[in-house]
Amino acid sequence: MASALINVPPKAKRGDVIEIRTLTSHIMETGFRRTAAGELVPRDIITSFTCRYNGTEIFRADLFPAIAANPYLSFFTVAKDSGKLEFEWIGDNGFVSTASASITVE
Repeated sequence: MASALINVPPKAKRGDVIEIRTLTSHIMETGFRRTAAGELVPRDIITSFTCRYNGTEIFRADLFPAIAANPYLSFFTVAKDSGKLEFEWIGDNGFVSTASASITVE
């Protein structure tokens, strides 16, 4: 499991637009590089990212080999209810990483 940094405001007013930022640790090997011996380095990338707010999907991204190592994603949503934001990264070779954060909406 990779480590992830999640930045979600701990509190927001109902109806406020909030920014959510994520950074996860992953090498994101494209599969296009070669070793010193000329062999291809196998592809190992994160292929999708999903964020759910109280179980409802609010953001999804498909990632491709051109994404840099340790992908950073930033997006916005509207604070509706207090609850939990769940984050999931899925990638090659069975890679799955999850994280969560809570928000209080007043």
